[in-house]
Parts: sequence; C-alpha cells; structure tokens
Amino acid sequence: MKKIQMVDLQSQYAKIKNVVDPSIQDIIESAAFINGPKVHQFQKNLEDYLGVKHVIPCANGTDALQIAMMGLGLKPGDEVITADFTFAATVEVIALLQLTPVLVDVDPITFNIDIAAIEKAITPKTKAIVPVHLFGLAADMDAIMDLANKHDLYVIEDNAQGIGANYTHKDATKTKTGAIGHVASTSFFPSKNLGCYGDGGAIFTNDDDLAHIIRGIVNHGMYKRYHHDVVGVNSRLDSIQAAVLDAKLPHLDNYNEARRHAARKYTEAFKDHPKITTPSGRTSCEGICNTCDCHVFHQYTLNLKDVDRDALVAHLQENNIPCGVYYPIPLHKQKAYKDERYKEEDFKVTNQLVQSVISLPMHTELDDEQIEFITTTVLNFINNN
Repeated sequence: MKKIQMVDLQSQYAKIKNVVDPSIQDIIESAAFINGPKVHQFQKNLEDYLGVKHVIPCANGTDALQIAMMGLGLKPGDEVITADFTFAATVEVIALLQLTPVLVDVDPITFNIDIAAIEKAITPKTKAIVPVHLFGLAADMDAIMDLANKHDLYVIEDNAQGIGANYTHKDATKTKTGAIGHVASTSFFPSKNLGCYGDGGAIFTNDDDLAHIIRGIVNHGMYKRYHHDVVGVNSRLDSIQAAVLDAKLPHLDNYNEARRHAARKYTEAFKDHPKITTPSGRTSCEGICNTCDCHVFHQYTLNLKDVDRDALVAHLQENNIPCGVYYPIPLHKQKAYKDERYKEEDFKVTNQLVQSVISLPMHTELDDEQIEFITTTVLNFINNN
C-alpha cells in the first residue's frame, strides 16, 4: 500500500505533467508573468465552466473575499452575518474592513449556516450574509437568497471549499456554487479541489457594474495606468499559477467524482454505526447517493458520539494515517473575535462540533486499499474503546 496522505498532489501532478510542464515553460520563455495570456485564458474557461459572467482572478482566497466586500461598498460599522463554524479568513476580512462580524450557529446535519439563526441575527445595521459552502457542500442558497431579498441584503458566497458543486433550486434547476449570490470568492490554495502550485484566488459575479469596480480594486484602483479611480490593492493571479489551474480545470468534474467515490466507500464502511454520523448531502438526505452533485468533499468529516476524538487522532497518527480537526475552536471563542453580544446558548451546534468532528484523508488519488485500511483502523479503535 502506498503512503497515505491527507492530500496527494504529487500523484495528481504526475497525470497532468505533460500539460503543466510545457505551459509553465512557455510562460518562462515569454516572460509574461503578470496578467499574461494564460491568466485571461483561464479566466474565460472558468467563466464558461461556472456559467458566470465575470471571473476576476486575484492573489489568494482571503483577498478575494475582502475585495468582494470592498466592491460592494460596505462601510465601517455595517453588520455582516456569517457562520461560527468555519476557517478564520471568512470573519477576518470583515474585521479588517472595520465592518462588524455577526457570527451565528450552523445546521447540525450539513454544518452549513443555520437559516433560522441568520434571520434572528438580522438588524437594521445588517448589510450582507456570507454563507460558506463548508467542506464542499452547497449551503441552502434558495433560503438565503429569499432572506436577502426580503431584507435588502447582499449575499457573498465563500466558495473556497465548494468549487464544482451544483446547487439544486426549488424548481429543480441547477446552478454552480459561486454563481448564485451577488458576488462570490474562491481560493486556489494547493489543497483545494481546484488548486494551483502556490497561492491564488478569484471573485465571481454576474453584475457588470460590480465586476468593473472589482477589476479596478485588484489593480491598485486603476482602470488606466497611473489613474487611480478607487482605493485598491495589489492582488493578482500570476501566469504560472493560471497555467496550472487551466491544466486542471478540464479535470475538475472527474476530480470531484473521485472524491465522491471515496466518500461513498467511507460512508459504506461506517454505515449504521451508532457512534458515527457520516456526511450527508442536504438536511433531507440519508447519505451520499450515486447521483449526488451538491457535495464535492473538500473534506470528509465524521461527527462522533461518545468517542474520545483526540485519542482517535493520536491512534490514527500512530498508524501513519493523517487526519484533521476542522475546526477545534469556534470563531466566537477566538481571542480576536470575542464579543460580549454572543451568548453560548446561541452556539449549541458549533460548540458540540468542535469537540466531535474529525476529517479523514480526502483527495483524488485515494484508492480502495487505503480507504479499507483507514476505515478498519477507525472502527477498531471506536469498537474497542
């Protein structure tokens, strides 16, 4: 059995090396390192894939989220609602812009932002909602957009973990995550489902005027050289990273299907275990069906009951099986984001999840032998402790 990795980028690269290497070599020889043809080619191809009018590449996913908020013209003191159970970057950019983060609890089944909690948190100062498609599962976007329309709010999708997922609307039509809200951000960090070989990110929108503003912001506020029309930043996707992403993009659906295949194998092994809750597609799903496309499994995360999670982590590490705990501390308890407005009873789900979740290896190169070893090791520990 080959070595188990949390993410196996080396094996993935070996399969596309014949496309990646000459593309990078072409860029080096042409010296078109910044805003070169490869960046524009990837931008267009990603627009076509997502079915979105505008993709604006940038330097990383955190910049993408910050620039999206800058483009909307949010002002200091404006409240932005987002999930307590997510990576800090989501709330970090809200604070950096001197906006007011409002953290709310998540759904116990999907781990995505709780719709009732959003509605409860809306005040006259609320200007935006940031749903996170956590671990690769599409959030309940119909309900979120309904709330936003009712209260005249912006929706900024954090699609860093969900690229390639389809959201099925109430009328049975499908839209890619990142193409539903007013604006969206994503990350191309190497471990993402669509990842480059460094840092990278992008903003998506169907709004022509907003896209124009954002294109200026990413380039020092310039639309014409040395003419600074808006306050901007320096945030660009370099050509080499664009070449890597453009080589991977045609494989993204297959990459995501490989992740779903691994997820189904995991789920079958843990099926009906009283101490293990496996990931579900949507709240109404019993599991991951063969036609599932709402989840792209950036992570495969178990929710454990009456199990010493930290001891299981140690056991897996002793058996050379990497794993992750995403996330061990709720954002509302982080020193940087504590707020006297928060009440612990409003975060019952998040406070439980941080003590009970564990993410197993998940990537495009997992094979059945590895999955069997991982699941057997997990089950042996749980059944004997």
